[in-house]
Amino acid sequence: MTDPSATEQRVTRRVTFVGLGPGDPGLLTLRAAEVLGRADVVIVNLSTCPAEVLTHARTGAEIVDADERDALKLVASTASGHVVRLVAGDSGLGGKVAYEAEACAAAGIEFEIVPGVSAVTAVPQYAGIPLRDEKTREVRVIDVAAGGVDWRSYADGEATLVILGAEGSISEVAKGLMAAGRPDTTPAAYTALGSTTEQETVVTTLNRLYADTKGMDAPAMIIVGDVVEWRKKLSWFETKPLFGWRVLVPRTKEQAGDLSEQLRSYGAVPEEVPTISVEPPRTPQQMDRAIKGLVTGRYEWVVFTSINAVKAVREKFDEYGLDARAYAGLKVAAVGDQTAAALCEFGVTPDLVPAENHSSEGLLEVWPPYDEDLDPINRVLLPRADIATDRLISGLTELGWECDDVTAYRTVRAAPPPQPIREAIKGGGFDAVLFTSSSTVKNLIGIAGKPHNVTVIAVIGPQTAKTAEEYGLRVDVMADKPSVPALAAAVAEYGAKRRAAQAEAGEALRKPSQMRRGARKKRFS
Repeated sequence: MTDPSATEQRVTRRVTFVGLGPGDPGLLTLRAAEVLGRADVVIVNLSTCPAEVLTHARTGAEIVDADERDALKLVASTASGHVVRLVAGDSGLGGKVAYEAEACAAAGIEFEIVPGVSAVTAVPQYAGIPLRDEKTREVRVIDVAAGGVDWRSYADGEATLVILGAEGSISEVAKGLMAAGRPDTTPAAYTALGSTTEQETVVTTLNRLYADTKGMDAPAMIIVGDVVEWRKKLSWFETKPLFGWRVLVPRTKEQAGDLSEQLRSYGAVPEEVPTISVEPPRTPQQMDRAIKGLVTGRYEWVVFTSINAVKAVREKFDEYGLDARAYAGLKVAAVGDQTAAALCEFGVTPDLVPAENHSSEGLLEVWPPYDEDLDPINRVLLPRADIATDRLISGLTELGWECDDVTAYRTVRAAPPPQPIREAIKGGGFDAVLFTSSSTVKNLIGIAGKPHNVTVIAVIGPQTAKTAEEYGLRVDVMADKPSVPALAAAVAEYGAKRRAAQAEAGEALRKPSQMRRGARKKRFS
């Protein structure tokens, strides 16, 4: 008879080996994300794993930090549950997974292997280099980390060579290939930290390879062959306007989502630092009366000037057991697209949203005057922050409307960010900071200090620029219209012009943070 406990152990004791890919967390496969979301235990070398990857792990999963030596023992000794073993790169290319999977098989542990995107193909594509074309039909991969390569086997000048593990033996690789018969003028590319926002590629020739790559970072890959010439036309990653820029976004994750995604599309690395904490009003009775008036027909319009206002009203609805149907018969206005999207998520489609100027002024530009023949009620509900300005109220009053300005939430200064962030802000570790309001200027300086003078200061509009200047900041970029997408686009345009000027002058490409004394210069290739 089969021992039930043994059967249960075989079912519950399972290991999935998952390849992380070459470095860009966006290259994690759908299958990898799926199994991470079901794991009970995740074994990973945290020093080689992008933090974004672990956001796919389910809440409550145990994260175990282990290097290659410890991982084998941990995988084989796991008592029960679904274990995901994260492996740098492609899970099969390095060969290490084979030994860990062998240990699982010997212990009777069920296992699965989820391949990762291979650096062999991904890094050259991120460098703008195809491994094959109409003239080059063969690709050969060489791992030189252990030495002892017979370079005569790779003397054929037609094949593309992808050389791994050469960080400490670049000179030997170049000399070996030239001695074996490869011309010293053969194109070669050295890409360090491939597919990450620290990627750096130098295009050279075999006889200049060692000299031109001296001091570059590891891990790295060398590509040898005529296909390297494609980089002149196909370089797309390192040429993004904000490539590698570390950009401070003084907003919460909820507010900064779209902005951060847009910045990433320009090649930047956004870092969200909340400067404001949102809290309930001190006296909730005012909001209680407003919600009652909203459902009993007291208002013709309700105006939302922020996502936080939408959230505050929605939470009150939940308190009273109400849903989007309570807006029936009301006209709803939103100050901009993001606020409108928050309303749509709740099931409410705004009747009025400014097309371009996403501000109180933009809302007033499109707001209809009160007409007693067309509007049965002349009252407007404005659930807002406790620090909101009076411009919208005065404008609506001039148009004949009566306003109930209700404090839906309070904004208070957030807690200071961690010390490394504060040091980066004051020490020039950020390349740019994006200010979306005067309060973000005041609060960031209040909790973390003034940004370094090499940091690019970008603001959403004239009022924010005025506040920044009052606090002694030099404003470098201002959006052409007061919207978050326009602000990100303006910074990208600034970055593109800066890159073009450096290239035209024949200078090394340097980010703003690299203008600090002692900062490492980035090569230009």
